[in-house]
Amino acid sequence: MQKTSERESSKRRLSAGARLRTALRAERPLQVVGVINAYAAILAERSGFKALYLSGAGVANASYGVPDIGLTRLEDVLLDVRRITHVTKLPLLVDADTGWGNPARTVREMIKAGAAGIHIEDQVDAKRCGHLVGKRLVRTEVMVRRIQAAVRGKTESAFVVMARTDAVAVEGLAASIERARRYCDAGADMIFAEALSDLEAYREFVAAVSVPVLANITEFGKTPLLTVKQLAGTGVSLVLYPLSAFRAMNAAALRVYRAIRAQGTQRDVLPMMQTRAELYEFLGYKAKRSNGPSRTGAT
Repeated sequence: MQKTSERESSKRRLSAGARLRTALRAERPLQVVGVINAYAAILAERSGFKALYLSGAGVANASYGVPDIGLTRLEDVLLDVRRITHVTKLPLLVDADTGWGNPARTVREMIKAGAAGIHIEDQVDAKRCGHLVGKRLVRTEVMVRRIQAAVRGKTESAFVVMARTDAVAVEGLAASIERARRYCDAGADMIFAEALSDLEAYREFVAAVSVPVLANITEFGKTPLLTVKQLAGTGVSLVLYPLSAFRAMNAAALRVYRAIRAQGTQRDVLPMMQTRAELYEFLGYKAKRSNGPSRTGAT
């Protein structure tokens, strides 16, 4: 018991970036699961995941009710980062869009908020979802400067600066790989290869760069729902599921709302719901209550 406690204490002393790098060494590929708020982070941690992700689309859609087209700003994202890192020690990778005009400041603020790393992308500031048509890229030199600025902003050496390239859909695989090489030379710790269409493309990416490569396995996009085992065979280091739970939550919530409205009761959808006892168990309600009154009056 004492050894377990010492291991947990050691994990807490590590910086968030160091915890992400440790998780990557322990699990290959590392499954990184998206969470849209603090409670989702608790559920993901209890489900056994070793790393978490906060999507820019998740912040825009869930927290602000707007599409992911560059409308949310740094402070909007930082609010959710702080809430999530307050309830879990799992490392959190954060979508930083294009860096909000000041990648160095973005990195500094993310470190203060408890994030383990960010990814920045090579789209123009008025960005689009990586799996939609009509994306526009900045020149490679502009993205290189973004990465260099982000690296300069590090106040913690293990913090991860990941470079995302959306170039496959715009310029083709070869051009995208060449961009990724340039991004690595600029100091990117990892590469996010967006919207690849098959396993061979991942193999080519992994072979071409000397840093870990992330595969984004989002639903209803251009990338097939490849399994961890399949991706492991390509050498991919991280597998991302950015909004899977969010999409399921939305579908369930809509069904509940419609049932209540149509039937005047929630009885038929009760089996879909988490019980009060389950909610309290995940929140550690009894332990927190014994330590003093709650800060909220939620029922």
